[in-house]
Amino acid sequence: MNSEQLFVEHMDARGDSEASWLKHVLSFVTQQVCPLLTEPAPAAADDLLTGVVLSDVCVSLSVCVVKTLQEITSVTHTLPVSYRYDYRLVSVSELVSQQHLACVSHLSWSTNQQRAWAREAELSLPGKKALPRVNLLLIGCLREGRGGEWRLMNSSGSVRCEFLSLSPHWLNRLVFLPHWNYIPHNALGQDEAGGYVEVIGSPVLLSPGPEQGLVSADGGGAGLIKAVGVREAAALLHIRVRGQRASVCGQVGSVCPLLVVAGTTFFCFTLTEERHSVSVLVKDSSRLWWSQCVCVGQSVCVTALRVCVLRGWRGNNILCVTDQSEIHTNYTPAHTPVNDTHAESQSDTPPSMMLHADDDVSEEAESEGESGGSLKRARVISYQGIVTEVVSEGAGLYVIDRKVGLCLAYQPTRRRSLRAGDFVELHNVHFLYKPCPDFFPSMLCTCLRSSIRVTSFSRVGGGPPDTTCPGDGALPRLLLEKNRGVSEYLWTCHLSSRLSHSLVPSVLKQQQQQCVCVLSWKLMELMWGRERGRIRRRDIYSEMLDESHTCPLTQYSVDPAVPQYVSVSELVLSLQSDCWSSVSLRSLLPLDGSSLTSSEINAALAWSCWTQRSDPRDDLHLGDALRQRPLLLVGILELPSQMSESKHTLQLRDGTAAVTCIVTETSEEEEGGQRAAFNTAWIGCLVCVHQFTMVTERFLQSDFPSYQHLDQEQFIAQKHCRVYLQFSLDHLHILSPSVAMVTLLRQKGMASAGDVTDRKQPAEEGKGRSEKPDVPHSASSVAMATGPVGSTPRPCVSIVFRVEQKGGLAWRNMGDEGEGCVLDFTVRVAVIGPVVSWGRDPKNVQMTDRETKREEEKVILVFSGVSARWFPLLQPGCYYRLVAANAQDPSVLIGCDVSGRCEMELHTDSTLQILSDWRVHTLTRPLQLHTCRQALSPTVLSVSDVLDCSSELVCFQGLVCDRISLNNRTSECGHTHTNTGVRLTMCDRGGRSLKVYLDLSHTPYPPGLLPGNTLRLSAFQRRLSRTGSVYCSMLPVSSVSVVSLGDSRSAPLPPAPIMHLGPWALSGEQRCTVGRVKGHVVCFLFVQLQWSCSLCGSLYSQSCSSSQCRSTTSVFQSKAKLVIDDGTGEAHVWFSGALVRPLLGLADSQWEGLQRALRVKGHIRVYPHGRSMVCDDDDPLLHFLSAVCSSDVVCRPLSLTCRKHNNQRPEEMRRFSRGDRDFMTRMTPPLQLTCLTVTPDVT
Repeated sequence: MNSEQLFVEHMDARGDSEASWLKHVLSFVTQQVCPLLTEPAPAAADDLLTGVVLSDVCVSLSVCVVKTLQEITSVTHTLPVSYRYDYRLVSVSELVSQQHLACVSHLSWSTNQQRAWAREAELSLPGKKALPRVNLLLIGCLREGRGGEWRLMNSSGSVRCEFLSLSPHWLNRLVFLPHWNYIPHNALGQDEAGGYVEVIGSPVLLSPGPEQGLVSADGGGAGLIKAVGVREAAALLHIRVRGQRASVCGQVGSVCPLLVVAGTTFFCFTLTEERHSVSVLVKDSSRLWWSQCVCVGQSVCVTALRVCVLRGWRGNNILCVTDQSEIHTNYTPAHTPVNDTHAESQSDTPPSMMLHADDDVSEEAESEGESGGSLKRARVISYQGIVTEVVSEGAGLYVIDRKVGLCLAYQPTRRRSLRAGDFVELHNVHFLYKPCPDFFPSMLCTCLRSSIRVTSFSRVGGGPPDTTCPGDGALPRLLLEKNRGVSEYLWTCHLSSRLSHSLVPSVLKQQQQQCVCVLSWKLMELMWGRERGRIRRRDIYSEMLDESHTCPLTQYSVDPAVPQYVSVSELVLSLQSDCWSSVSLRSLLPLDGSSLTSSEINAALAWSCWTQRSDPRDDLHLGDALRQRPLLLVGILELPSQMSESKHTLQLRDGTAAVTCIVTETSEEEEGGQRAAFNTAWIGCLVCVHQFTMVTERFLQSDFPSYQHLDQEQFIAQKHCRVYLQFSLDHLHILSPSVAMVTLLRQKGMASAGDVTDRKQPAEEGKGRSEKPDVPHSASSVAMATGPVGSTPRPCVSIVFRVEQKGGLAWRNMGDEGEGCVLDFTVRVAVIGPVVSWGRDPKNVQMTDRETKREEEKVILVFSGVSARWFPLLQPGCYYRLVAANAQDPSVLIGCDVSGRCEMELHTDSTLQILSDWRVHTLTRPLQLHTCRQALSPTVLSVSDVLDCSSELVCFQGLVCDRISLNNRTSECGHTHTNTGVRLTMCDRGGRSLKVYLDLSHTPYPPGLLPGNTLRLSAFQRRLSRTGSVYCSMLPVSSVSVVSLGDSRSAPLPPAPIMHLGPWALSGEQRCTVGRVKGHVVCFLFVQLQWSCSLCGSLYSQSCSSSQCRSTTSVFQSKAKLVIDDGTGEAHVWFSGALVRPLLGLADSQWEGLQRALRVKGHIRVYPHGRSMVCDDDDPLLHFLSAVCSSDVVCRPLSLTCRKHNNQRPEEMRRFSRGDRDFMTRMTPPLQLTCLTVTPDVT
């Protein structure tokens, strides 16, 4: 009878199904387990069945397996039915190769128990699914793997095992695993090849072995008997005796992680007893598996330890394990202070891992940290909780208990990454409070002295692999190389997470994710500086072993104002949502808004603007006090697209959206001056914008009947907003330059090129790579992720030209069928050379000699349709190269002459239509050209020059000090525009101002027409009004560009000039329209107070006096006229609105009483030196106002800012009688002024 039949009969099988299942067990044990017993490693074969053949061993082992199953399931007589059909013994190779999903196996579970377990797991972590159950049985031998691993092995292979608690006597034993999880390599983001097994509970030993708790070895028992305590062992460290060996027992105080240095793997742990402690170094490769056996708080005994000198640790001695050392866990120490002495002596010191030992550098680093922000000391604590979220496995970031962050980056990468649902126990971990505003306020960070122990494996599976940070740990490697603080590291991890979603498409491979990590690190260095935040280099021995613990986490910086990255879409949506919710309509009206009529209210609300600075510390707006952190943007600068809202400007784009940008840059002609952006090399550059202004323009079409109705939205017909940014190119950091920018930087010199490219170098220092400094690989990869940056070289032709005049951008009807209205603008240029052929696009390389060998020719370039996107960068006075792509015929760049009709000669320049695929590149000013050919920029006038000149067409520059929307209507070509009429008030440094009228009905809306910005207006018509005042109006060829951005931090504009009344009255009309006057009030000419209808403006006395108006609302209006004298002459000054009450010196309560008193009569007009034309003489209100106007309180010195009326009356002849004689004299009418502001003169 063979062994199979003997086994079946011995197990008393009932039926063919049980017999078949038993045969499968025997076959599996024979093929997968018994071959391990013939190997020399374990001694279990002799202990199992001594003196029998291998077949009998297999039968006996199979019997042991079946009985073990019966004991676990409390079955004593017959096998359960589920065994025969559901549970199956599986080999390691089969498990690794065929089980692709994470799973759990539990032998003793019933169906109800399994459901209750799954329900509890899913309730503890909402949104997660419990691990599915499989009916598989694992049997094998526990062996030691590489680097301290424990592996389950059978004849088909091995798999790594993770335990909640380990016993040393399990090593090299045949075991059965009744409860375990399997996590494959491609599940839950795990990178472990082949996956691993999580052993839940203790394995079942299938054979007898050595005494519990001790690995059998010669002399082991003697070592236990002679074990000493920690106090005695600490004394031994000071007296080193050759050949001395000691067994030490104590409680584990700390367990350091496994470290690999110069190919040597080791770890340390400390034993404590009361206030004494000793450190134990384990570097013997056959003892590295101890790292999973020891845990903080456990009592252990270690035998055969020797005293050695640890170089690099300030010459201190340490206990080191030998090849005879054994470990005994859960040990109760015996009080025997006798040492175990061996004759053999060895010198064994691990490699020096002292990265830096300069104490002076440590002090300097701390002082630099203190200057960069406040420093706090971290507390060392122990903590236990459940991992509720894996923020970034590659960066070592997790969340515990949904409220505490965990950072493992300052430790080597763990063999088993934490999973959501793991219960963990942390010891010697650093507690930090608010190290980074982008993470939880409470953070736990581990150093080389910290230990992490999983006390319960997760019951749930995970989501897709984490792409926030590469699984190979790019950021932790940079942290090790660069030695940055935890605050900077956390900020970099958050930035990497954000950039991976806003810049890099999800379909990209791991290499691009690594580029984002490097990019984030470089951005951190830009924001913090390369030295600020740098910590002293780590001394790992001191970090692990010193009693006075010091590590990079001991101190950390706290700065609530660190930059906050936002994507373009988040920024735009935030500004749009806050556009109307953050403002009250009443706040958009002037101080006397309650006295405005309906038309005045609606006109004032038609347009408004809200600006915010990226750094709230630079902003004076009260509403920005809630935002403490400066904003940070990353994106690619590009030309406006067909879908862009604004066609006048560039745009910044990332992977989420694009936003319009008003961009200026430093002028080459004026040192430190600003001008509109002109350099095309910025197109395609990946940049970081850290100083910018966010602008929200509000447009409102309303029909509010009065001030009291502003809170009723039914009177709003339409409202919308436009959002854009303003910044200077000087405030950008180039992260990935375009090819043209690389060429430009080379032309400017290696110093400037190195300054920019040095900021964007990847961390190739740590990777041992060297790349070209001009085009860093990492940044280029990110740029490739956002759009194409290169193409196959193709032949082309080009010309070089200088812009002399740029026309305005407008919608024009091209006349072609189906074309409709398209964007169009023209540029008058001087072509300074012939057409040149190239093998590939020359871009912005320096001008060659062959491009200048010809006299200049005037040409009109026509940009329409797609080619109109070049409008923002074509500026007068600049040189450009026009490249006709995919062309070899020079004639395509030769302009066409305009022929005349009826044999008439037309003196006009030739024209050239720019095609959509042609490119324009900015060139530096060509020094090789003759001086006579270097035309300067067109003459740009100031506001004062425009007021004084007589030219009809002017180009001038000025500061916008006021803006008013004139109308709302819909333009032609199907493009709807609101507020198409705009009136700008332009001024210069001298205080003189000029009105400019813009008709935007045929042009895309130009952003940037804001008070505080400096504009350049080209080809505007200078005109005279009927009253003789000068103003300018827009023509179809006019263009507007922003040349300088307003800055609230800059010095305020100088006040209006001080004017004397006499000379001012005799001066020319346009010499000065606004001035400051200091004088004394002589008398009041009249005061008028009136209740007016808010709709029609008629007198309102309990009801509107107009029979055609049915309005029921009224406003209170006031007006006054007085005479002021400054010693050089007199002037009649008009006051209205909110200026009248302080002029009369009345309190708010008195002013409100006057309004109530006039409710019945409607209005009153008072002539202080005459009689009222409306009220009776006995009217007490009349007497009150007359007394006020004649009082000394009113007739006082004043300082006024006034605007001079343009319709001043000419001199006139007046007759005067003196006795019997008549005199005729020429009288100058008094100067007529309107008061803008009033200030009591205290001098």
